[in-house]
Amino acid sequence: MAFDSEDEVKAALGITSWRNLSKDNVVKFAAMRPDMNKDVAQAIVAQLPVYTRLGLDVMESVRNVHDSTLGSNRHSQDRVHDGFAEVREMAKEELKREDLSPEERRYYHEAAKETAQKEFEKDSENKRFLDGLLGKTVTVAGIVVAAGVAIAGGRAALQRGDDTTGTRDT
Repeated sequence: MAFDSEDEVKAALGITSWRNLSKDNVVKFAAMRPDMNKDVAQAIVAQLPVYTRLGLDVMESVRNVHDSTLGSNRHSQDRVHDGFAEVREMAKEELKREDLSPEERRYYHEAAKETAQKEFEKDSENKRFLDGLLGKTVTVAGIVVAAGVAIAGGRAALQRGDDTTGTRDT
């Protein structure tokens, strides 16, 4: 579909004003640009500060979510490690008793070893989680940068006089 007016573009994006352009619609707008009339695209892209602000807002939102997730994760990990330490401390205290049978002594040794193994597994799981979180954060940042580059690239092409088919105006 060719877009011959700003209103058609806004309608396709489901907005009534460029101030209503959401973070999600920035990428959609960039994808629609080749289907826009050159003058319409130029008029819209001339409002680039809106997209810059949106990009910064997206990055700030990503940072806030990332920081919140890391804080929550740290709190959760601290509680898990405290719990494992408490179990080991209980086993250690029981092992001080003189009246333990060999089976009971073995049980408390095994309990201490088992908590250490489970804590190691939990730590490894957490590192995989953090690695995945970092990957998602980098992906979102990449999308925001790509959208900015696509919009800026469209603006540069319009300023050179390129049309949407890649030919130059004469």
